[in-house]
Amino acid sequence: MQGEAAPDRRLFEITGKDREHFLQGLVSNDVSRLADGVVYAALLSPQGKYLADFLLVPAEGAILLDVHESLADSLMRRLSMYRLRAEVQIAPSSLQVSRGLGPAPEGAFADSRHPALGWRRYAADPGGAPAIDWDRVRVEHCIPETGVELIADDSYILEAGFERLNGVDFRKGCYVGQEVTARMKHKTELRKGLVTVTVEGMAPVGAEILAGGKPAGRLFTQADGKGIAYLRFDRAGGEMRAEGARVTLP
Repeated sequence: MQGEAAPDRRLFEITGKDREHFLQGLVSNDVSRLADGVVYAALLSPQGKYLADFLLVPAEGAILLDVHESLADSLMRRLSMYRLRAEVQIAPSSLQVSRGLGPAPEGAFADSRHPALGWRRYAADPGGAPAIDWDRVRVEHCIPETGVELIADDSYILEAGFERLNGVDFRKGCYVGQEVTARMKHKTELRKGLVTVTVEGMAPVGAEILAGGKPAGRLFTQADGKGIAYLRFDRAGGEMRAEGARVTLP
């Protein structure tokens, strides 16, 4: 079983003796966890805002970086900027990303974000034609997608559920944006965030949600009468509207 191709993903190979140390000082998760499999992580701005999310994958003599194509070029520019004198090389990989549900083929890795996301495989063959309704899976388990619920220079990873999705480590030490993220974790109560809601009708992705006539958030991906919403918790509740759709908390 090769799984289905993931044409919206780009794959890079990070090599050099400093590769793990280099990434450890930049990304939100503990890179030493690569010893156990795939690591989900984000690169943040110094102000703690999300810039990109990706999967780091252990490989022989290298770390593979699996990122959405829309962020690939800007992420590579930022990583190159931070590289300075580190002995690290970053180059496009000739391998292809495929993914699937059910029994995993030999050499595949479990997607570390959530068991419902199945497995990912990195090999020379591209896999079959895309067929799985991943939006349905994501909505059911409130898993944000790059460029939809996760918005560069706007989102905060704790509001997006990165702690629940194994995408942040609070014991690893310093990384870019760490101070703001730690403060949100330990000194404040989250007042906004992503949740799965019930949706009757349909609304455009990003439609504003109103509660009692007041802005309460936005509605994003929808499937099977549910949706992922970014809500202000102090205003969410009762019957809410997003254009032509009725939105309620489960």
